Amino acid sequence: MSKIKNILFIMADQLRWDYLSCYGHPHLKTPNIDRLAERGVRFDRAYVQSPVCGPSRASYYTGRTVFSHGATWNLVPLPIGELTLGDYLRPIGVTTAVVGKTHMIPDQEGMARLGLNKSTDIGCQISQPGFDPYERDDGLHPDNLLKKKGGKLRYNDWLRSLGYEGENPWNDYANSGEGPDGEILSGWYLKNSNLPARIREEHSETSYMTMRAQEFISEMGEAPWLCHLSFIKPHWPYIAPAPYHDMYGSESFLQAHRSPQEKQDPNPVFKAFMDMEVSATFSQQGVRETVLPAYMGLIKQIDDHLGKLFDWLEETGRAQDTMIVFTSDHGDYLGDHWMGEKELFHEESVRVPLIIYDPRSEADATRGTVSKAFVEAIDLVPTFLEATGAPPAPHRLEGCSLVPLLRGDPLQNWRTSVFSEIDYAFYAARETLQLGASDARGYMIRTARWKYVHFKGFPPQLFDLVNDPDEFKDLGRSPDHAAQRQELHALLLNRLLERKNRTTMTDEDVTRIRDRENESGIIIGKWEQVEEVSLG
Repeated sequence: MSKIKNILFIMADQLRWDYLSCYGHPHLKTPNIDRLAERGVRFDRAYVQSPVCGPSRASYYTGRTVFSHGATWNLVPLPIGELTLGDYLRPIGVTTAVVGKTHMIPDQEGMARLGLNKSTDIGCQISQPGFDPYERDDGLHPDNLLKKKGGKLRYNDWLRSLGYEGENPWNDYANSGEGPDGEILSGWYLKNSNLPARIREEHSETSYMTMRAQEFISEMGEAPWLCHLSFIKPHWPYIAPAPYHDMYGSESFLQAHRSPQEKQDPNPVFKAFMDMEVSATFSQQGVRETVLPAYMGLIKQIDDHLGKLFDWLEETGRAQDTMIVFTSDHGDYLGDHWMGEKELFHEESVRVPLIIYDPRSEADATRGTVSKAFVEAIDLVPTFLEATGAPPAPHRLEGCSLVPLLRGDPLQNWRTSVFSEIDYAFYAARETLQLGASDARGYMIRTARWKYVHFKGFPPQLFDLVNDPDEFKDLGRSPDHAAQRQELHALLLNRLLERKNRTTMTDEDVTRIRDRENESGIIIGKWEQVEEVSLG
């Protein structure tokens, strides 16, 4: 195949797979994302390596599972030795920039050990992580946190230039509503989610980030690039600007996906998460009904702005040489399974949309198709390397290139399960369970029929996805399903054993060293020297 010149890597934050019309939502129409699916491949069974922002994104960027790359939660730094997209693509001349969120924390201790700081080019790239900084904005800027970071935010500077006054327009305008007497009502509080944000739509975060991505692409001219357009929404604070704040009413909501059966003798870890405040709040009558208009409106807003961006790419000719990827870092329970937020392994949390448009003629055969193959977030890095012609790195990368799926090639030995994991040491659930900081771990393996979840120190969960697609009946302690649990536990163990830990040497190097052992003169285990016999 010819090489891909550019990549537009779009990610929404906390977007559920089933909240797009091309994935089946009956009321939330997303025609522009649907248009991308009509021109590319829509993957119906895509899963993240962890249902939490930071570790999930680290896996998207490194092509490695969570406990392989080590950034197990949002505030855990990605170790300095881990390579990311920019490290792989920069050597072949591809500028790799981020516009929006990465949620990654730099390894400041590692940087200090090597004498690096953010003022140098290499230090800046490492702290970004690996991206060339263009408009990084992790989208969480309440007053106290912004002050702790020094008070600087480019988006705030832009808003002040437009007349939004104050030290933190992000907080007071973009993510707050207004009461009847003019009081500022923070979007952090869910009861305010159905209010319009105090900002013009064209000045909101989604509009701004789309504009900045277009500016980056324009500035690159004919030079190759990867632009990671990483939208901050529909992640909380759940609040949308008019007219998106009230486009959707109760008739358009999906019914809460939960059952009283789930509360009957639940798995201890699941119960600890159901008992957390965010889950209790979302389980109350009226909460999800207040949040859903904003959540759905924010998705609709992203779709509208992507439509404008896609049109511009067509008009400028960039659509002909740009691979476009659309996905999410994880889902959102929104009250399903009596849960708020994400974190555990139900489909609402761990399954994501994934659509890839490949402009090359070799992908014409799959346009508008739906792939049922099991794919994972770690598959994108090897996909991008193969598409751009960058050298492969099989000794590091744990995913599989999706290029064969984009071409429609017959698949042999493709994975029959997907894997995800969580470090829940940072949650109240760990304290409820009285666990040590290194003991709060969970692992999921999902096949076509079964979903098995192993919690360290607790009984597992098991769901029969054929007879119980709702994941309401936990068979983790069922005596009739011991054989299935044993089989899936072995499958999970095998996946854990397959992680790539020898990252500084390729398999080819290992083989060469073994082949040259006798040439080195180092002799181990021989009894005596064997004399060479001449036949002359």
